[in-house]
Amino acid sequence: MRTSQLLISGQWHDGGNGPIEVRSPFDGRQVASVARADRGQIEAAAAAAWAVRAELSALTHEHRVAILERARAAVLARRDELVCLLVEEAGKPVTLARIEATRVADVFQAAADVARNPTVTGQDLSGFVSGAGRLALVRRVPIGPVLAITPFNFPAMLVAHKLAPAVAAGCPIVLKPASQTPSPALLLAQILLDCGLPPVALSVLPARASDLEPLVEDDRFSLVTFTGSGTVGWEIKRKAWRRRVALELGGNAAVIVEPDAGDLREVAARIAGAAYGYAGQSCISVQRIIVHRTIYDELRRELVAAAAATRVGDPADETTVCGPLIDTANAERIERWIAQAVTAGGTLLTGGTRNGSVVAPALVENVPADQPLVADEVFGPVATLTAYDDFEQALDMVNRSRYGLQAGVYTRDIAKIRRAWELLEVGGVIQGDAPTWRCDAMPYGGVKESGIGREGPAHAYLEMTEERLLVLR
Repeated sequence: MRTSQLLISGQWHDGGNGPIEVRSPFDGRQVASVARADRGQIEAAAAAAWAVRAELSALTHEHRVAILERARAAVLARRDELVCLLVEEAGKPVTLARIEATRVADVFQAAADVARNPTVTGQDLSGFVSGAGRLALVRRVPIGPVLAITPFNFPAMLVAHKLAPAVAAGCPIVLKPASQTPSPALLLAQILLDCGLPPVALSVLPARASDLEPLVEDDRFSLVTFTGSGTVGWEIKRKAWRRRVALELGGNAAVIVEPDAGDLREVAARIAGAAYGYAGQSCISVQRIIVHRTIYDELRRELVAAAAATRVGDPADETTVCGPLIDTANAERIERWIAQAVTAGGTLLTGGTRNGSVVAPALVENVPADQPLVADEVFGPVATLTAYDDFEQALDMVNRSRYGLQAGVYTRDIAKIRRAWELLEVGGVIQGDAPTWRCDAMPYGGVKESGIGREGPAHAYLEMTEERLLVLR
């Protein structure tokens, strides 16, 4: 069993609040004991971040690039160690854990590329009476200390999406990782320190959410960036209203399948993987499958077969695709939601049985739109299936949601693709694939209750910097 300290301004400390016992979501065994920060330690981290903001701002871009590129190499060198943490603490199937670990390296490289190319924009003001003989230059400067809060489901990749842009921007950062999965964040912090990040730039504080609440309202933090539940995220926005806030919240992602989608067996396999992989614990996991009536029966058969064939169980098994939920309470919630949907008129086509924290991949047909399986975020291995007759109807069905993160559209019709891009109320439209697809360099985020702001190193860099004007006479 691992034991870990917490990090305050680059120095490792025992916790002042006793340890966090980290347990495997699959079998409940304790896999780590991690120091928990108390309020005094949290205040010390905040004070340190504020005190060094100018020092970090002065860090040259060349130095930032070197840190990030060394960190990329170090992540790849320690990939197996990181994979082990993801399997043990998050219950992530080992094949998916390897993908996440590789993506962490990609995030550091993308952030290095951003840091390597700082931009200065110019504007000749002489076209205005007030601007005669003057030239305006604009550069981006660090916004100041950043408070970052990350969830359990991608405890390495989403941490990297906070840390790497902060290094690129020159911002000190205080990070609170999820209590269920703190070890990947601590490992990435150690990697950054080993790769030359000034120790004063970084604190990582496993802690109770309630202990961190004062920092949300603390004016020493210029940006609060949060990934997690909508309930918590919008409360953070309310409390931090005077400062910049970036929120990546939830979703109930939909995919539309048109008659020209292609090989329906391949489409079904891809959708099933996107719905049931890692037990559906992704904000862009496929939750709503909307299928044209002319291919509905055939795709339903393929989806049922694909769901039933999805390997379930021990995340350490190389063949497992759908591992455990993060805890038994969430597995029980999903079991209730499925039963509720069936009582309301839906038809369970396959799956839905529970064994401890593991739920068999479920496909439920014709679920009323007001049921949690459709209206809320399931965050589990469940997808709903509905038919449509007209593409405009399908677009409307996607938009009938309070969320708007990503949507997938299986069609090769360019006019329909452009129509979807124009009308779908989401942060991203993915053509020819499930909405669960993501490249770490792209702008990623949502609209409506799915959040505000965008992730991706180049886009998070904009959140962590602000414009500064120079006018030359």
